[in-house]
Amino acid sequence: MYIESIEKSMYDLICETSTNLPKDVRRAILSAKEKENKGTSSAMSLDTIAKNINMADEKLSPICQDTGLPTFKIKTPVGVNQLQIKAAINRAIELATEHGKLRPNAVDSLTGDNSGNNLGIGLPVVKFEQWEQDHIEVKLILKGGGCENKNIQYSLPTELEGLGRAGRDLDGIRKCILHSVYQAQGQGCSAGFIGVGIGGDRSSGYDLAKEQLFRDVTDVNPIPELAQLEDYVLEKANHLGIGTMGFGGEATLLGCKIGVMHRIPASFYVSVAYNCWAYRRMAVDINAETGEITDWHYNEGEKIAFEQPAEETKSTARVVKLQAPITEEEIRDLRVGDVVKISGRMYTGRDAIHKHLMDNDAPVDLNGQVIYHCGPVVLKNEEGKYEIKAAGPTTSIREEPYQGDIMKKFGIRAVIGKGGMGPKTLAALQEHGGVYLNGIGGAAQYYADCIKEVEGVDLLEFGIPEALWHLRVEDFTAVVTMDSHGNSLHADIDKSSLEKLSQFKEKVFN
Repeated sequence: MYIESIEKSMYDLICETSTNLPKDVRRAILSAKEKENKGTSSAMSLDTIAKNINMADEKLSPICQDTGLPTFKIKTPVGVNQLQIKAAINRAIELATEHGKLRPNAVDSLTGDNSGNNLGIGLPVVKFEQWEQDHIEVKLILKGGGCENKNIQYSLPTELEGLGRAGRDLDGIRKCILHSVYQAQGQGCSAGFIGVGIGGDRSSGYDLAKEQLFRDVTDVNPIPELAQLEDYVLEKANHLGIGTMGFGGEATLLGCKIGVMHRIPASFYVSVAYNCWAYRRMAVDINAETGEITDWHYNEGEKIAFEQPAEETKSTARVVKLQAPITEEEIRDLRVGDVVKISGRMYTGRDAIHKHLMDNDAPVDLNGQVIYHCGPVVLKNEEGKYEIKAAGPTTSIREEPYQGDIMKKFGIRAVIGKGGMGPKTLAALQEHGGVYLNGIGGAAQYYADCIKEVEGVDLLEFGIPEALWHLRVEDFTAVVTMDSHGNSLHADIDKSSLEKLSQFKEKVFN
């Protein structure tokens, strides 16, 4: 009976974490919505994020298609069989993947093969600790690849863009944390949250940083100097103007939590764990004898349901409707800042597809078509047809080495992703007549609702997230952030936010 109960408890924890944002996170997002300037792309993005949170909750479906790498931190009383708990977690992970609550994300690092069930060597991550309490505490965080890739570690002293020398003191730490927010830009699905670990070695510093992400958004650091630093960073980071999705705006950072540990004299690390707005972490207390959940954490206060206004707030941007396939003339008419609504055919393509297309012919005609940087959650329905359960954009910068060449080779006219791309792609857009469209990162339910049918799939041998899915979409909405005239909102925001970062160069903390 205990085995079945502990397995069910782990399954319930996984499903709740994937589909339902905690109350403290919801309140932080609501606060950001209230502060943002109406009619801007950032305000539109926050409205979409709020709608997506509601949809995921109602459908019991993943908030974001990138359900990340499940990391469990577990405290057990002396005498509890930790092997049984780990086995129960593995069974629950496999079942949650089968039910579409998790995307199959476990990939062999040597062969590239996807296990299909989120299990593999070292996965999921499970860390145990014994304590003197008589119950089991289980914490789980689902941290996607986009924000995980924006984690950063500094070794003090160091030189930082815009901020100059960061020394081995509290002010040097301050500079590192502000720089960590700047370097993330919109690629980690801002507005985000950060956990910071001061000290330790390279691995324990990151572990301490991630541990901070389990703190409540509104708690107060017991160390006065760190409490002051957390407040300072939260205020000043929102002066950088990076904004939601990197579109510019008032909301760049929603939470900052800092922990400290001892170090050896030769090393001084500041480790930063960046987390997107889809801050999926949860914790439960479990009866050590029955295996049943007795309490859910982060349960204080009101649960924000994000009521939708009677009338949708009008964007100040030009709205352009396009039907795929798209002509070069239509693309060259677009400018940065335009909102585009696409209907027709769209193809997903991520890392494996881009690498494949560099050296091989495409299995379909991509001339005039749209490539969507997305690794969806896909299940078969009772009729045996594929259905998209979650489908938000992935971080695009990973495809920078390939994107421009592939667009010109196959005649692709539009690319949809998040976080923007670099100078090589921008040059190709100008030469070829292409456009980059920034979707709302993490809005997996919102975009899944725009996908009306899966019309086919190629290269499924790469795994579900990496396959080339043929999708029929209606009014798929994104913002032009790189156009065919050499303009890039991402380059502009990077430049302006670096200038704003430099105003914090002078010493603040002794």
